[in-house]
Amino acid sequence: MARVVTGVTRTVAGLLGLALVVALWEAYKQFGPEAGWGIGEARILPRATDLAMPHVWEMVTRLLEPETSASTSSPLWLVILQAALVSLGIACVGLLVGTVVGLALALAMDRFQLAEHGLLPWIVLSQTVPLIAFAPMVKSWGSNIAIGAWQWPAWMSVAVIASYLAFFPVAVGALRGLQAPTVEQRELFRTYDAGYWPTLRKVKLPAAVPYLLSSLRLAAAAAVVGTVVAEGSIAYLDGIGRKLIGYGGQASGDPAKAWAPIFGAAVLGLLAAGVVWLVGVALRRYRRGEAT
Repeated sequence: MARVVTGVTRTVAGLLGLALVVALWEAYKQFGPEAGWGIGEARILPRATDLAMPHVWEMVTRLLEPETSASTSSPLWLVILQAALVSLGIACVGLLVGTVVGLALALAMDRFQLAEHGLLPWIVLSQTVPLIAFAPMVKSWGSNIAIGAWQWPAWMSVAVIASYLAFFPVAVGALRGLQAPTVEQRELFRTYDAGYWPTLRKVKLPAAVPYLLSSLRLAAAAAVVGTVVAEGSIAYLDGIGRKLIGYGGQASGDPAKAWAPIFGAAVLGLLAAGVVWLVGVALRRYRRGEAT
């Protein structure tokens, strides 16, 4: 019963939060300056024009209309949903690869102190590489890979970039979790002459689960961001990232349409969070004291 009440409370709070965002949007559009507001040449608040800020109901109505004026055009919401599902699949592949790589690095750094001192600074440094510059390089490398009749598909380049962002929080969070057991716990297993692997299986991995779940939430968000940015950078046409760029170029004539892929990207993030939630359900017995 308590779980049902908690679930209802969270749902109501989420709906109230959404209603508050809509109310603030419409209030600013009604009373905000059309030219926006800024300090010097830096604009702090956006313009409140119909071109920059369509009404919420206009954006929702546009989702129900056809994507283009062609008679065979599908509804805009369906086009966005299909693109979001394509991006979700790529983001999940990137999240999976990033998780495997991150866990492998965390295990190596936990097992060998020299590996931690040698790898951890480079793992942190890897996240300073500009993604927009990195994405075309990955696409170029991938286009040169061919095994027989098989050619490296473009979506795999997007997945590699997503995994590149996803592995970092997993590696750092899992390492912290593996090192979380107390000195007393480690000494107890050492007293019983248990080796590294029994200690890892019975003490370290269960202790790492709460930290890992928190890290997976960050990794899922990073995988989604990496997928969307990479799709735009390497011109992958089937995903939501390219829709953002394409519809953004049409904003002057159809401003409400430009917001549709933004809604799709938000839904994509929620779906990715749902994937991590399912992982948390599977590991619920280890979630006591989950790290935040």
